[in-house]
Amino acid sequence: MIRKELIKKSFGTFAFTAAVAFGATSVQAADLVVGGKGYTEQLLMASMTEQLLTGKGFDVDKRDGMGSSVLRKAQLNGQIDLYWEYTGTSLRSFNKIKDRMSAQEAYNTVRKLDGEQGLIWLNPSRANNTYALAVRADDERTRDVSTLTELAALINSGTRMTFSTSIEFPVRPDGLKPFQKEYGVKFKRSEIKKMDPGLAYNALRVKEVDIALVFATDGRIGAFNFKVLDDDKGFFPDYSIVPVIRKDTLEKYPQVGELMNDLSSRLDNATMTRLNGEVDVNKRSIEEVAAEFLKQQGML
Repeated sequence: MIRKELIKKSFGTFAFTAAVAFGATSVQAADLVVGGKGYTEQLLMASMTEQLLTGKGFDVDKRDGMGSSVLRKAQLNGQIDLYWEYTGTSLRSFNKIKDRMSAQEAYNTVRKLDGEQGLIWLNPSRANNTYALAVRADDERTRDVSTLTELAALINSGTRMTFSTSIEFPVRPDGLKPFQKEYGVKFKRSEIKKMDPGLAYNALRVKEVDIALVFATDGRIGAFNFKVLDDDKGFFPDYSIVPVIRKDTLEKYPQVGELMNDLSSRLDNATMTRLNGEVDVNKRSIEEVAAEFLKQQGML
């Protein structure tokens, strides 16, 4: 995560969150209010969306850096028109569905359920930014470990390891407790290190922790020589990234749906991993990387 960017956004994000809490509607002065969460991939998608729509003549107000629940409530309340959400987040966190599903089944389910609340899931991308657990590839203890079942067996045999997670992972329906139950492993409280998702990668790289919760499309996985362990029991749901727009917004601006579907069709795991890496590894700005991609694709 780009710390300087988030610092610059902090006051604006705080003000917007307060507006959401008190039901203010003044943030909707623009044609479209585009939302986003607070980590690199979401900041990229919010910037891409803002730049693309602005380039097509829309007046856009971008509001990123928010948490999942705040962003969802803002969209339901009509204070956010459009943002990119993950199928797994809507399935598990918003709709409380724990059933195992294929990627297509998950998409169909959230499209139906959220559609009943006035939210339209547009065409899904081919990028699946699911959760994953990673270890250092040169860690001798996990040299022969390639699956989460094997990791659980290693820990249960007495090899204690520290585990960095996001702040919200321990309380998510698809988070720490059900994960431990599924794989039959138990981390001690002292072994769980909660931190900003962007800091977990460096913590693993410099050996402050032994295991890190990562996003599958993060460019630092390869750059930092991490090994992602196979989720052999299929615990983590599919997290396809999809543009979600309010029904009334889409009816008012049907061109927005067409533009978002076009952008969605150009995204896959390799593309998102590369773009995320440009920001997190090569230290380029969110806006620069987003603009470059849109121009390369002939969309600007």
